[in-house]
Amino acid sequence: MAEPFAVRDCALIAIATGQYAYTLAELRDRLEIIPLSCIYYHFWGGLLRPKFDNPEYQNDFAIWVYHGLRDKPLAERMSLIDPSKYHDLEDLRSELIDILEERIDESELLPWMKANQRFYFVRSQTVVFDTRVRLDTPELLGEHIPHMSLGSVFYHFIDARRRPPWGRDDFTHWVSGFGDDYAELAEQISQIDPYFTSLVELRDELTRVFAAHTPGGGA
Repeated sequence: MAEPFAVRDCALIAIATGQYAYTLAELRDRLEIIPLSCIYYHFWGGLLRPKFDNPEYQNDFAIWVYHGLRDKPLAERMSLIDPSKYHDLEDLRSELIDILEERIDESELLPWMKANQRFYFVRSQTVVFDTRVRLDTPELLGEHIPHMSLGSVFYHFIDARRRPPWGRDDFTHWVSGFGDDYAELAEQISQIDPYFTSLVELRDELTRVFAAHTPGGGA
């Protein structure tokens, strides 16, 4: 019998590093030395920050390149990076640097063009809270998901991928412990891409998948 699912909440605390960039060359150089928690924050932190519009670009790097340097081609290249496909943040760092270097090589002027605003590198620290909610079955978990805070969705579906078993969200891992009756549910959860969406949309998609693939569920 699997242990009850312990629902937790979290917040990402933003911590200034003192590092910044004005140009693409500076951005590339800083990316080589900043902590990996910076990479994590600038890709994933936006999901937990309040938003007052729907930005075209998902990550902070692409947003800065577009607004600060008016370099739409590079912003589009950077926005296509899906961090959920990289289990190792070092690999994600390397991908970013490769894209920057490709763009820098396209023009002698690009590396030194100054942005109209600095890019400030921020690192993250995750603070976790125990909600004291415990759920015994996948059905109860599915019923609870619509009521989860966005911090809980982030912690269990996104942040979980940095914890053992590496690259796997908590919902998939826990449901898999209930045997073949829930194998399709576990598979469908694992197929959800958490990045090109909002946490509200992600919670709604999880709710739909649980309803459709639990025995006696809604489809």
